[in-house]
Amino acid sequence: MTSGRQAFTLIELLVVIAIIALLMGILIPVLHKAREQGKDVICRSNLRQVGLGANLYAEDWDQMVPRGSAGEAAWYMLFMPFLAQKPVNNDYRTVEIYRCPSYPDREQTVCFVVNGWDFKNRSDRTGSEIRTPTRLSKCTRRTETLYLVDNENGTWRRIVKAATDPDVYRLDVWHPGHLPTSESQDVTNGRRVARARHKNGCNTLWLDWHVEWLAADDMTVDMWRFEK
Repeated sequence: MTSGRQAFTLIELLVVIAIIALLMGILIPVLHKAREQGKDVICRSNLRQVGLGANLYAEDWDQMVPRGSAGEAAWYMLFMPFLAQKPVNNDYRTVEIYRCPSYPDREQTVCFVVNGWDFKNRSDRTGSEIRTPTRLSKCTRRTETLYLVDNENGTWRRIVKAATDPDVYRLDVWHPGHLPTSESQDVTNGRRVARARHKNGCNTLWLDWHVEWLAADDMTVDMWRFEK
């Protein structure tokens, strides 16, 4: 006497497995995209909070903003007292908003590079490095001038684990080779702005403290000039 129950045939099992595989093939890319979009939102939020801190710092310090990336005068050191998230033991490494969740190496403690670019005049296309603070009034178009952008990662971009690391001096932008369209991987003059951290570009904080995504191909030397 049979129980009346029927088992799945081999073909039916294969069809079920194929359907599951198809659904996984559809869902995994969607989930990955959603996760990356979430990281992008967090990155932009972090930059907005840094912008709020930078604005408060400028109000307290005669409208001056730091340009250097190393030592006690580095922007990430100076902004700490003005941030909503307070550092632990005055250690900048405990400030999570200084990091982009999409940066590949979690040991990187500063995921953004600062505008350290100075120009002799409006026709100067090369410029040079500046590490001293600059008064915001010198910037003629703050809405069109970059201040912080996503830091590039690569074999030529050494990980900075502490403010005493030698490569904290390479967390600024002051040369055409640092731009995202550059192919240079030189330690000093190679690309420093992330080419494709978020889609085909990077997140940016401007000197009027607004945040936006910028395509790598759209970034120009003129966006780094304080005097247009």
